[in-house]
Amino acid sequence: MTAFKKLTLTEPELVQQLQSKDPAVLKTLYSMYSSAIYGVISRIITHTELAEDVLQETFVKIWQSAAHYDNTKGRLFTWMMNIARNLSIDKLRSKDFKNSLKNQDIENNVSFVDEQNKVTFNPDVLGVKQLVDNLKPDLQAVLDLVYYKGFTHVEAAEKLDLPLGTVKTRIRLAIIELRRNFN
Repeated sequence: MTAFKKLTLTEPELVQQLQSKDPAVLKTLYSMYSSAIYGVISRIITHTELAEDVLQETFVKIWQSAAHYDNTKGRLFTWMMNIARNLSIDKLRSKDFKNSLKNQDIENNVSFVDEQNKVTFNPDVLGVKQLVDNLKPDLQAVLDLVYYKGFTHVEAAEKLDLPLGTVKTRIRLAIIELRRNFN
């Protein structure tokens, strides 16, 4: 019979192996504590990728600072949690993090500006609605579905029971007519 390998270590054994820089203990620590530590980090840092980065930084710091652990001041788990918490707070206070909050993805930029400035789309203010009302009914119907109700071209084609090419042509003709009348 083969001997079963011990799956969990006691805290003093973990500390001893960690302080002696046994590489296998890092994997054991990670499997035992990573989910709990990640839970603490993710409550402080809500951005998933950053939280995962801080988790990795936490285990690197645990590895590098193992010689400084003192069991008379607290348990190993508490010490690791404090490292995770401090690194998370440091990340939130860092200049890089604050600058990243100022940078928006291009996809979200327009809606972000609208939310910041409390801007809403109101075609009546520009007089666009009156211009659309002056279009032929078939052009009005397509514009209403696509631009005012948010339908895709395919959905508008299905709703109006028209070929997709006809919907696209009517949108193009409506825009040309609107430009002519708007200027």
